[in-house]
Amino acid sequence: MSVTIRVFDPAMCCSTGVCGPSIDPELARFSADVEWLQKQGVTVERYNLSQQPAAFAENALVREALARGTEVLPLVLVDDRIAVEGAYPTRDTLAALAGVVIKKLNLVAPTATSCDPKSGCC
Repeated sequence: MSVTIRVFDPAMCCSTGVCGPSIDPELARFSADVEWLQKQGVTVERYNLSQQPAAFAENALVREALARGTEVLPLVLVDDRIAVEGAYPTRDTLAALAGVVIKKLNLVAPTATSCDPKSGCC
């Protein structure tokens, strides 16, 4: 089952907010996470309030949320439901919303007590 994630960003100077002399590290992280998610085959659409106001006006869920104030931005929709509002989700949260499994490696460095001297690692 394929989902579409739509991100409705607050007004920013460019489409991702990752521009200008002082880049917000949270926006840079989120942009990298979105790029990663797209590489996993997930459709992600982003809308910037200052550049694409019609997208905000045309979506009933977004209009209703904005009636409470712009503090709800960023607003993340998964298909036709609000999944996150007022913050950019982490990569783990994005993956969970999209149904993408993140495989984490369980790397454990050998210690003096766990290493067999005959293995050559000590």
